[in-house]
Amino acid sequence: MNLVKQLKQTQSLYETLKTEISNVIVGQDKVVDALLMALLSRGHALLVGVPGLAKTLMIKSFAEALDLTFKRIQFTPDLMPSDITGTEVIEEDLQTGRRKFRFIKGPIFGNIILADEINRTPPKTQAALLEAMQEYHVTSGGILYGLEPPFFVLATQNPIEQEGTYPLPEAQLDRFMFQINVGYPTVDEEEEIVKRTTGLALPEIKKVVSREDLMMMQDLMRQIPVSEHLVETAVKIVRATRPNENGPAVVKNYVKWGAGPRASQYLIIAAKTRAALQGKATAEEKDLVYAMKNVLRHRILLNFKAEAENMRVEDLIDELMKELI
Repeated sequence: MNLVKQLKQTQSLYETLKTEISNVIVGQDKVVDALLMALLSRGHALLVGVPGLAKTLMIKSFAEALDLTFKRIQFTPDLMPSDITGTEVIEEDLQTGRRKFRFIKGPIFGNIILADEINRTPPKTQAALLEAMQEYHVTSGGILYGLEPPFFVLATQNPIEQEGTYPLPEAQLDRFMFQINVGYPTVDEEEEIVKRTTGLALPEIKKVVSREDLMMMQDLMRQIPVSEHLVETAVKIVRATRPNENGPAVVKNYVKWGAGPRASQYLIIAAKTRAALQGKATAEEKDLVYAMKNVLRHRILLNFKAEAENMRVEDLIDELMKELI
């Protein structure tokens, strides 16, 4: 199948998936778009928003619309790494009487993993996800256990409740392609939510995209060409977030730590994915700009001066876009 036919098929599947999800999720179009972009880019996503904004429901709806295995892990302060990855148990062979270890797989062995309230567990347990998210395997007893593709970690986090939470380490945050901020619905959307959820019949979601279709779309995203200029722009933007570079004054004034090379990679693959979902055979600068905040907001650490002057990461990214694009 040539590129044009694959693009048309991808657009059709994308619209079908969005329509199916809209049967349950009201509004939040940009959030749904960003989640789809992360899935098709083979990236992980962190959803940040106050309670009651359907973050968990959104992820469950995606899993139900895709023909994939779904596992939910409720992160709590007493959760142990083995509760995520799995554990070894001793078994006795009834015929020989010999004992041996057998590995029992944990909930990380699925296609879509919902890490619910990920910041409620200590860093030691959060770190259990690092190997899986980057290397797509788990190590136990010196043996590697591969994770079946496709594999996504979609995590949720509450930004306002700090008691009993543990901030995600920078290394953990960097594994997420996107940090997607989920906002409040509009008045009309909130009224529609109330109507849909207070009656007898609750909407259901059908599986509309197969594993094979999803993997075809993922492969297609990698085939979308980008110009040398777009790669240079992505690298220029990411390097400009680092205060030790000869970059904009706003960065030197307010940034303690900037984004690493993984941000450049994610900007380009996000631009490719955005272009493909728009039916375009090549990525453009506006596709890169569309994904910029989702890629950068969790990779830039502001300093005390920024905090004192109420400078937000989003404001800084806006300033960077004005100067560099």
